[in-house]
Amino acid sequence: MGCYLRAMQERMILHKHVRIWLILGLALIFGQILIGGVTRLTGSGLSITKWEIVTGTLPPLNEKAWEEEFALYQSTPQYRLINHGMSISQFKMIYFWEYLHRLWARWMGLIFLFPFVWFWRKGLLHPALLKRLGILILLAGITASFGWIMVASGLIERPWVNAYKLSAHLLLGFSVFIYLLYILVREQWPDGIGVFPVRQRQSLLLFIGLIILQIFLGGMMSGMKAGFTYPTWPDMNGVFIPDVMLKLDNWTVYNLVHYDDSGLMVALVQWLHRLTAYVLIIIGLRYFLQYLKANSSTVYKQIHIVLVIVLVTQIVLGIATVLGFQKGMPVLYASMHQMCALILLSLACTELFWNSYKSNSVIESPYN
Repeated sequence: MGCYLRAMQERMILHKHVRIWLILGLALIFGQILIGGVTRLTGSGLSITKWEIVTGTLPPLNEKAWEEEFALYQSTPQYRLINHGMSISQFKMIYFWEYLHRLWARWMGLIFLFPFVWFWRKGLLHPALLKRLGILILLAGITASFGWIMVASGLIERPWVNAYKLSAHLLLGFSVFIYLLYILVREQWPDGIGVFPVRQRQSLLLFIGLIILQIFLGGMMSGMKAGFTYPTWPDMNGVFIPDVMLKLDNWTVYNLVHYDDSGLMVALVQWLHRLTAYVLIIIGLRYFLQYLKANSSTVYKQIHIVLVIVLVTQIVLGIATVLGFQKGMPVLYASMHQMCALILLSLACTELFWNSYKSNSVIESPYN
């Protein structure tokens, strides 16, 4: 009887207001990742040198306050080595993006917290959903904390944040979005939507794993400003494999860790990022063709068509971003490239979530 009650509890219909709240949460996280990408691409991430959760809510409100903030920024390596001579009006521009990034995070916290308490008191959140939301809060807290660790890595000796920490922060941000998506899908379709063979499931898992690897490499590309070094396609400044990668003496732990002192990691990361893109499109198209022959539901066929369209769009945006570095930082293309990656990962994960718990269903889903 206890197992039956738990199963029925898992199948509770998601309340309309809770569903809207979760969807709003996805939209806010999507916006936060987008703003974070623009902040990184415009070099704005180090403009605010302090971590103030409450008092940092308001921006400088007078010229004296702006001068104090500017003085703090002038003490950073980024100002001394890259932006020396920047005017206070130019500082206000980069300050805007980092401030908006932090302010958006505060909005997300408030918009999540108050409805959460209200829904909980009204009994609209069953125990399993409460547990998942608790994990989401923990994950969001880790992401925010790691964001400051990332920023701090560029305030002492380096003019930019550490690329490894930046990529880790990016993956954490993506994981918050994907886990909230899992919660929404799990609650909206407690029995999933159909099943598919184990081989196709393994192909999907491989595809998702490669997307995650590609996102990490993309973060490394951004953190290292690698696009400026090799802004050509399909070759890398006239060659398939840069010479720096062919010299064995360059392959040291020091060069892998201290990538600023060597061109090895810049070349390696961009080379791997391109190679992974080629593998992704091959596996993605193969997976799509497998499903064209399979007897799958209309919903799956539709999502596969969208997935392939997004995959091809992502490759095109990646090429446009690389070529765009010939004229400077391609903020628009790079931002679209990052968000397209999130959409691609979300589509693949949604399909996985629809099937990951079907074998545990007690009652057949009406969507089969």
